[in-house]
Amino acid sequence: MSQPIISLIAAISENRALGKNNKLLWRLPEDLQRFKKLTSGHPVIMGRKTFESIGRPLPNRINIIVSRNKDLKINGCLVVSSVKEAIQLGKEKDGQEIFVIGGGQIYAEALPFADKLYLTIVKGNFAADTFFPDYSAFKKVVFISPPKTYQGYSYHFAELGR
Repeated sequence: MSQPIISLIAAISENRALGKNNKLLWRLPEDLQRFKKLTSGHPVIMGRKTFESIGRPLPNRINIIVSRNKDLKINGCLVVSSVKEAIQLGKEKDGQEIFVIGGGQIYAEALPFADKLYLTIVKGNFAADTFFPDYSAFKKVVFISPPKTYQGYSYHFAELGR
């Protein structure tokens, strides 16, 4: 059996801003639809704070939460204590693709294991307290969408590989 692809999926700005005060910086309906389409049916790995910002397990996905609190129990989710453990659990659950969905610290820890990045890149530099890690090692452009706009935001989708 081949190893599943490990993918990070995120909406970031040109300065790699992800979020502020545990919230996304923008809501782009097409980005949310793309996220749902890509991740549906696959394990998703996220940190506890990201889970709390979503507020519920994502439907039609195995939700794996990374938390240092070994006693944490969340209905409808699997809780582990490290990104490495989360990836291993994801591999046991799905042979195709595992998605890391945030937040900043989880992305940074998972990036060395990642095969692919699905990014929504919003034009501009934004003030934030959470940033996506440097992804300059991902030089293979698999796909770039034409520019899009929504409520004053200009953005495009990118799929990158190593």
